[in-house]
Amino acid sequence: MNDTEFHQLVDIQMQIIEEMIDDSGADIDYETSGNVMTLEFEDRSQIIINRQEPMKEIWIASKSGGFHFALVDNTWICSKTGAELIAMVKQECQKHCSEVIDWV
Repeated sequence: MNDTEFHQLVDIQMQIIEEMIDDSGADIDYETSGNVMTLEFEDRSQIIINRQEPMKEIWIASKSGGFHFALVDNTWICSKTGAELIAMVKQECQKHCSEVIDWV
């Protein structure tokens, strides 16, 4: 995959995360600046999601630690846990939120 394809694929994932948060109604603020998306929670904790262009990976930093996701068979998979990206974002948001999130 070239850099343009990588950025297009990551943009799709970032859009899915934004829509997922909006549709959930959870008290999660998000902001994207450059290659970094920051999710901020009521207690001021954060999840950082960024694209690592040289590695062609998406990285997440959260209370639980750092996770690296590579595209495997058209799915972003964590090299440490085997979890899928969107499932991991949902899981980590639950850990940061002081409310139950009803993911659509």
